[in-house]
Amino acid sequence: MVWYVILKALAELALMALVGRFVVGLLAGANHERNVFWQILDVIARPPLKLARWISPKVVLDRHIPLAAILLTVLVWLIALQAKISFCVQAGMAQCR
Repeated sequence: MVWYVILKALAELALMALVGRFVVGLLAGANHERNVFWQILDVIARPPLKLARWISPKVVLDRHIPLAAILLTVLVWLIALQAKISFCVQAGMAQCR
């Protein structure tokens, strides 16, 4: 398997977890941290959140880190998508599947 397929799948999983965490947080309200589904999604979304916190300057507020993590994950997904498209163009569609 090629690296960009794995990277693209991991980015998609992280994006779904980040968006799901946001939606569950909206629906659960102030006690969202006690929600089991939010906790599961938080475990999945933790690596991109920590990476975004590490990359971001300390001036960035903690409440803006999830948005930075989403943008960072979208960037990684776009890079992996571009690599996959380049491979498919060079190798042909038969090998791309």
